Order: sequence, then structure tokens, then C-alpha cells
Amino acid sequence: MKKEGLLRQGNKSALIAAIVNTIISILKGIAFALTGNVAMFAETMHSLGDAANQFFVYLGSALSKKMPTDRYPNGFGRLVNLVLLGAVLIVGIMSYETIKEGYHHILHPVGSTGKSIIINLVVLVIAVALESFVLFKAMKEVLHEVNVKAKGFSILSKSFANLGRSKPATKLVFMEDLVATAGGVIAIISILLSYFAGWHAAEGVASMVIGIMMFYVVGKVFLDNAKGVLSEADDEMENVIAAYIYTNPEIKDIRALFAMKEGEDYHIEMKLEIDTSISVAEAIAIKKRIEDKLHAMNGVTDVIIEFEEDDGVVSWVHPVTVK
Repeated sequence: MKKEGLLRQGNKSALIAAIVNTIISILKGIAFALTGNVAMFAETMHSLGDAANQFFVYLGSALSKKMPTDRYPNGFGRLVNLVLLGAVLIVGIMSYETIKEGYHHILHPVGSTGKSIIINLVVLVIAVALESFVLFKAMKEVLHEVNVKAKGFSILSKSFANLGRSKPATKLVFMEDLVATAGGVIAIISILLSYFAGWHAAEGVASMVIGIMMFYVVGKVFLDNAKGVLSEADDEMENVIAAYIYTNPEIKDIRALFAMKEGEDYHIEMKLEIDTSISVAEAIAIKKRIEDKLHAMNGVTDVIIEFEEDDGVVSWVHPVTVK
């Protein structure tokens, strides 16, 4: 597949977020250069880190779609996890700098002037509006990936409820822009407190809070993608598949079933026990029917099925929920 074709398959939410956050980081950087506001510094670092992060995520998600080669026969599905693990290091560095600057400002607070507060507030309001737009797009992408329909305010609740089932790249964009939107609101509040209430250390406190939220994203994304690199089994997916398997009367038991997530894709392996009276031709038809059904599931790219004679002993003990 050509590079242009691969790039078209990259995560669209990550690309949109990267472009928007680049614009926002430039605006915030200009505002910080003009005012020297430490909360604006925190927001500049946050948006700059997010922009770089999300751009690499977009490239990683695109390259992970590359077809297997002789040298890499298992494909490149886990590449997106590796890219995300590297990307969170950028956010981690930005988080440290943000917390450090906030701490220094708390020790040596400096008040904002009337001119600087207007510049900062205008830029932050624009930034929050743009980041809210990207967050909303990420929410809709989450629902699209898990095949859940929602309208109006239900998009908010259902996207949070199904976030764990979304693709790694979409989950990262969602979390980063959630923190970015909340961070922008916190920065606005801190600037208002500093100017109108005289609590100049509020901007430093806001910077530290934003940095801590960024560190939370770093930890969450790191753990999620470390599991992806190691091909963690997905219990929920296994139970969904098992529920379907048992709708086939010819299948008497599931000897083994693994749904391993590799990047954004699922690799499915199973050993099924069938009735000994079934002919070879019938077994082939059953296998094809199951493979077609599983390949139709979201994210499933590889299915391996083995049949064995029913031994009369129940092997599958996982809870099964028919969906």
C-alpha cells in the first residue's frame, strides 16, 4: 500500500486535534510572550505537547495499517501502541515543566495587569471553544467505533461509558482534549481570581493543577498501551464471541478462546468441540459461517479456528452474556 493510502487511514480525530492544537499553541504562545502569565505558559506547554503528541498518534495509527511483509508476517498493528508509548513521554516532559513553573510562581507571585488579562482571557476563551469542538468530535468518534448511536446530551454520557472500548488513538485524543478543555477553564478562573481577588498565587496553583492532570493522562495512556504491546486478552470481547459461538447448535463446548488486541485490531484464536456425527463438509461450512460472523465484528482482522471431538467435559467457564 502506498504511503498516501496509509495516511488516509490514519485516525481522523488525532489529525484534527493536532491541527487545532497547533493553532491554539501559537495563540497561547503569543499571549504568554506579551503578558508573561504563568497560567498561559502552562496552557502553551499543554497545547504544544498535545499537538506534537496527536500528530505522532495520527502517523502511528496510519502506519499500523500497513500490510504484513515477509520480514514482519504478523503485521504492524502494535505500532500504534509503540508510538503512543513514545508520545506520552512528550506530555510527561511538558507536565514536569508546567508543574515546576507553577511552583515557582506560587513562591514568587506576580499580578496581571489590565491589558494582559484581556489578552489572556480572549485567547483562553477561543482555545476552550476550539478544544471543546475537538473533544466533541472525539466523543462522536468513540461512539462510531463501538457502534453506539446517540444524539444531543446523550453523546456526552455514552462516550464516557464506552471510552474503554474505543481505539487507543481515539482514547488518547479524547483524554487529552478533555484535560485541555478543563485546563483552559481552570486557567480562566485563576486569572480572574488573581486580578479581581488579589490572589496572585492562583495562576501558579492553576499551572500545577493542569500539570497534574497531564500526568494522569500520561499514566493512563502508558498503562493502556503497554497492555496493547503485550497483546492483552480482552475478556469482554471473548464473552461476546462465546455468546455467538453457543448460538450454533453444532458446537458443544469451547476448549479455548483468546481475543488478543494488537494495536487497534483483534486477533482471535479458538478451539471448539463439535458433535462427532458431523461430516467434514459440514464442519467446513460451520467454520466458514463462524469466521464470516467474527470478521464482521468491529476491529477483528484475524480468526483461527480449530475443531476437536466433544469429550463430554465442559471446558468454558467464563460468564457468557448474549448481546
